[in-house]
Amino acid sequence: MNSSDLADLVGTDTIAVVIASGLILVCGLALGVWKYHGIRTSPEHAAHIYVDIAHRAALMYSFATLVLAALVELSAFGAVVNLVAAAVPIVFFVAAIAAYCIHGALRDTTNQFEKPMPGTYLFMLALIVGEIGGVLVLLAGVVVRLT
Repeated sequence: MNSSDLADLVGTDTIAVVIASGLILVCGLALGVWKYHGIRTSPEHAAHIYVDIAHRAALMYSFATLVLAALVELSAFGAVVNLVAAAVPIVFFVAAIAAYCIHGALRDTTNQFEKPMPGTYLFMLALIVGEIGGVLVLLAGVVVRLT
């Protein structure tokens, strides 16, 4: 099966989201190595909490992104609408993982909301609207296709 055969089975928008899911999964697996290193080398035999959170979040977000791929494939909307609707949550997934990695590397906090950086609450509001909104657009596309 070559790439054009795959594109005949599923849309290129779906393929892009599946690739994003795979990349996030690889990131989660690599973060597991960092977590393991923390467990092996720390006196408490535990990775920093934000390394642990980054690892778990990346694994969960990889599967959430795979759900987005299924919604993209089933959506009645065009590829551009589907890609934008899926990209918004994916960008926030990756941004959250990156933030967790930064806190894990810096070991600067065990609760990023205890002393939030400027713009944290605005970012969280955008994350909430973007993630939920993107999923709702894709769900609407599925409902439109079913009706």
